[in-house]
Amino acid sequence: MRSDIVKLGSTRAAHRALFYAMGYSPEDLQKPLIGIVNSFNEIIPGHIHLRDITEAVKLGVSSSGGTPVEFPSIGICDGIAMGHDGMKYPLASRELIADSIEAMTMAHGFDGLVLIPNCDKIIPGMLMASARLNIPAVVVSGGPMLAGRYQQRNISVSQMFEAAGEFEAGKMSAEELQAMEMAACPGCGSCAGLFTANTMNCLTEALGMGLPGNGTIPAAYTGARRMLAKKAGALAVELVAKDLKPRDILTQQAFENAIAVDMGIGGSSNSVLHLTAIAYEAGIELPLSLFEQISGRVTYITKLSPGGSHHLQDLNEAGGITAVMNELAKLGVIHREALTVMGTVEEKIKNARILRTDVIHSVEDPYRTTGGIAILNGNLAPDGAVIKESAVAEDMLVFEGPARVYDSEEDVIEAIIGQKVQDGDVVVIRYEGPKGGPGMREMLNPTAVITGMGLRVALLTDGRFSGATRGACIGHISPEAMEGGPIALIQDGDMISIDIPGRKLDLKLSDAEFEARRKAWIQPNPKVTSGYLARYAKLVTSANMGAVLK
Repeated sequence: MRSDIVKLGSTRAAHRALFYAMGYSPEDLQKPLIGIVNSFNEIIPGHIHLRDITEAVKLGVSSSGGTPVEFPSIGICDGIAMGHDGMKYPLASRELIADSIEAMTMAHGFDGLVLIPNCDKIIPGMLMASARLNIPAVVVSGGPMLAGRYQQRNISVSQMFEAAGEFEAGKMSAEELQAMEMAACPGCGSCAGLFTANTMNCLTEALGMGLPGNGTIPAAYTGARRMLAKKAGALAVELVAKDLKPRDILTQQAFENAIAVDMGIGGSSNSVLHLTAIAYEAGIELPLSLFEQISGRVTYITKLSPGGSHHLQDLNEAGGITAVMNELAKLGVIHREALTVMGTVEEKIKNARILRTDVIHSVEDPYRTTGGIAILNGNLAPDGAVIKESAVAEDMLVFEGPARVYDSEEDVIEAIIGQKVQDGDVVVIRYEGPKGGPGMREMLNPTAVITGMGLRVALLTDGRFSGATRGACIGHISPEAMEGGPIALIQDGDMISIDIPGRKLDLKLSDAEFEARRKAWIQPNPKVTSGYLARYAKLVTSANMGAVLK
């Protein structure tokens, strides 16, 4: 066993003494040591219940002949970090999570891992660590939040961000706003729509690193979540015995399966960033062109919030991700022979059925005939840009308007609330990319306020948009402004052309004017000059490469 490096031989007597000091017995040390990575904290609703999930995992490990050893991971709540300088940290924390798991695992010689995330950057951070370490591992999340209920309709946190815009526009009273915010998030779990956290928990299943139900069984269904956690704990011991490792599972086929599912369900645009980063750790390159290629072969068969009215609890009732994969397999886009932590994809999905056709459509009767995410190129995004096409209104798929340029999220919020942004504008938010932000902030506040105020505008950024964003919101524009990308050269009033079906994003400017502006551009001083973010900005790659550290 790998853990023998800390347990066996006379030179490890001191090591064993330290284990005994914590209550581990000599018999415990004869078993595989399974690291249990618990990202519990008291600041994320999706993580507040993870102590309970962790205890169930430990039971599963112990009952199957392993010794569970719990250690923590940090986690940031994107919702609470949203709209201020705190949002510079969530994406950067993904690397800290992966690094800290690597450090703990290598220092203590664990034989296997059970990774327990639930929210946005924690899930990909843990998957990145599993691929990097390549020791037997399984992921089990805490599950999605149930939708809230307000005035006889289901709502979630995304409606609260939009409610701020309605309040600012005088469409909602302070009393209504408070009543709605008290009802939106009824309990623990990752926010109820198909936002980034739930997208990544679902894609963990598609990648083969999580059990069926990992992404869809609600956190409030405590019995079902505990059973899943116990199974994951037991499975970790089995994976160690089989020596089945993450890179045996995280193959090119696995990533293509995950991209196909992502397109079929219309997941968060952030999934492009995270899948690329996980693949990088597995030694696999995922160019943006692959996402576009698979999108062209996949039909969009679910319409979950924010693109529709259904939530994760509905997808769970409808048959979950296994039903989605079984349906998409009819298009030939699912590699059935790919390995998972519990057999092949074929073994996992062959008996899955669609149980609610209002939630999961057939591939013959899709919401759209292409996938939910689109990759755009053009003179404004030579290295690509990403949009959640499934959350864009039909009349905004092709759009042209004058640029309104802002160099930070704060500036654009002030302009929107000050009614300086008008119908027909194309709002540009730049210097918010991985280096420029730094940290590639999510722009949910501007998009939600615009939606709440009823403005018909498009938004472009070298930053990111939240999985809760809807509308003509194009992010990940590469190269970013801080690297001198074309987005840095836009001026107020420039005409910008967006053609989502044609996959084009262009600044209507002559080559000569482009070149003149390029020569005149001066890189601004960094916004952060000390601490972790300053180091991060020096090492991070562009969005089209997954914003990984090199």
